[in-house]
Amino acid sequence: VQLVESGGGLVQTGGSLRLSCTASEDRIDEYAIGWFRQAPGKASELVAAINSNADNSYYTDAVKGRFTITRDNDLNTLYLEMNDLRPEDTALYSCASGQGPLFSLAPHSYPNWGQGTQVTVTS
Repeated sequence: VQLVESGGGLVQTGGSLRLSCTASEDRIDEYAIGWFRQAPGKASELVAAINSNADNSYYTDAVKGRFTITRDNDLNTLYLEMNDLRPEDTALYSCASGQGPLFSLAPHSYPNWGQGTQVTVTS
């Protein structure tokens, strides 16, 4: 499954962006999806994840209450709604599909990654 992210950009502190992750195949509904981010000089971080049927999701503490992960399996697309953005949210954001329907917190459980979309938040 090929994943393609879009929706990144430059935004001021307090602004919002909606990232999209579109899959090339209908089988995306079989997989959990995670959104990761990597800032320069830092390790990749799992920001949010969602089960294949959207019955459960996860958020890292730094984004709870500000980010929302959703999916539309009919459109083979996942979203990351990001509100109240802060400079520390600046990173390359990538979506990745898991090995099955349930999300994992372990990065190695996501073998298939997109190229990423850059998010830059200015103060």
